[in-house]
Amino acid sequence: MKKEAFKIQYHFLKDAGYKNAWDYQTLLHNEIKLRKFNSLKIPANKVTTLCLNHLIFCEHTPVITMGKSGKDKNLVNDENILADNGIEFFRINRGGDITYHGPGQITGYLIFDLELLYRDVHRFVRTIEQCIIDLLLTYGLTGFRLDGLTGVWLKHGDMYRKICAIGVHLSRWVSMHGFAFNVNTN
Repeated sequence: MKKEAFKIQYHFLKDAGYKNAWDYQTLLHNEIKLRKFNSLKIPANKVTTLCLNHLIFCEHTPVITMGKSGKDKNLVNDENILADNGIEFFRINRGGDITYHGPGQITGYLIFDLELLYRDVHRFVRTIEQCIIDLLLTYGLTGFRLDGLTGVWLKHGDMYRKICAIGVHLSRWVSMHGFAFNVNTN
């Protein structure tokens, strides 16, 4: 496959309910996969672009998501208690366990065709981590990776606190989901 310039379309979703954001990124994800499939039927000299990649930023209303490797025992309150407190709950197809999204947190969804970059999920996740670490440095903060754990951490005394959770899903080398970056959370 010919490597094209990696173009990204930026989206911002204001006051994003989780289901709407999930449906939107799923639509974009499926659109990219369809374009990839259809481009295989077009002669190579007629293809002008294989894919448009997307980066969605939003600040969600309160929601807890559970990834594919999540365990019910890690959910402190049941779904009814969450609902009574205005917190949505979704089981989703990304990696990872339980993640809270809500006010004061920037969620970034990366819908990228990794075949235009590289075929390496671990490298993709490490690249997301490095982007967050680099961003933190611009604010005078030192972010860390911890062995065996995904995400970015800050050292607070003798403890590490997670500032950014990361979980992705890939299908046909097209990513979805991304990161949850705690900026000013309660």
